[in-house]
Amino acid sequence: MNRRKFLSYVGCSCCGLVLNSCTTAPITQRKQLKLFPESKLNADAARIFEKIKEKEKLSKDTKKLQEIIDIGKKMENSIGQYFYNAKLDDPTANFDWEYILIENKKVRNAWCMPGGKIAVYTGMFDITKNTHGLAAVMGHEIAHAVAKHSVERASRSTLINTGTQLVDILSGGKLSQVNRTTGMNTVGLLTQLGIMNPFSRKQESEADYLGMIFSSLSGFNILETEKIWMRMSEYNKGKAPPEFMSTHPSAENRMKNIRKWTNDILMQYPPIKIS
Repeated sequence: MNRRKFLSYVGCSCCGLVLNSCTTAPITQRKQLKLFPESKLNADAARIFEKIKEKEKLSKDTKKLQEIIDIGKKMENSIGQYFYNAKLDDPTANFDWEYILIENKKVRNAWCMPGGKIAVYTGMFDITKNTHGLAAVMGHEIAHAVAKHSVERASRSTLINTGTQLVDILSGGKLSQVNRTTGMNTVGLLTQLGIMNPFSRKQESEADYLGMIFSSLSGFNILETEKIWMRMSEYNKGKAPPEFMSTHPSAENRMKNIRKWTNDILMQYPPIKIS
């Protein structure tokens, strides 16, 4: 089979796969590619979460942990009610929510795994300062899980890796030759900077936006969101890489977007009544 015919077959099959796997993100309606079953990713995340609980030192500060759980429960209920009221499928319907507080004052971070497994590090409280600040951070992390960003990232990585391998074959190994000549994964670096990083920044901005919506629906003051990034910016002063090299938008761009979104979110997504 000649290369042109082979490429036409591959192209058709790839297009069919992509078209059959296109969905949209909740609320924002951004088109998404999902090649992986969410159930598998959730199951994998649950197993990893159990290992993290065994490995990490969990905080004994029951007051802070309860605050995390209370915020999470409010968001669980508000998100579910919002999609019920809107007569839309609830993206959290199959979540098995769980919250932990990891004892590490040097780490100012939080994350949410697929399926609603959430961790906050004690160092994050130096940034959040209050319940509304903590809700802003948790809303952002929960938004990643609600929007299925992990599924999307895994799907995109697979598609790019497959595409790169095919191009390498069809070009007679020219991509591999570039890597050998430069002594580094030049193609992978260009893909990271030119495709994956901008895509990750887009997801982060979407999580900022959806997180503010979930915080507002849950009755928290989203005016605290900008203050979080002001404090984070002060903490990271001089440490943050240029935006094009980062998977996250710069703090300045985040605050600019947050200011732009705030009034509309307050008007369109007021605190929701739980029936």
